Amino acid sequence: MRVTTVQVRFFASARAATGVDSEVLTLPSGASVAEAVEQLRLRHPERLPKVLEVASFLLNGVAVRDTSYRLPDGAELDVLPPFAGG
Repeated sequence: MRVTTVQVRFFASARAATGVDSEVLTLPSGASVAEAVEQLRLRHPERLPKVLEVASFLLNGVAVRDTSYRLPDGAELDVLPPFAGG
């Protein structure tokens, strides 16, 4: 079975919710951003799901609006919660 490996980086409240700066996900080949997000929900069920509901995502530095987008192997996915302005 072919797999896709994705480096996930957490920022601000996402980092606080997971307790880590980053982690690696191994998903089936052709997995989507939504599937990666679901895997993150399952790995960190206590605090991260609330953050993921309002977070935005960058895939290799580009904003992702359509979470059905397929993840390329070796991709970097950033989880960006809303930031307070001021």
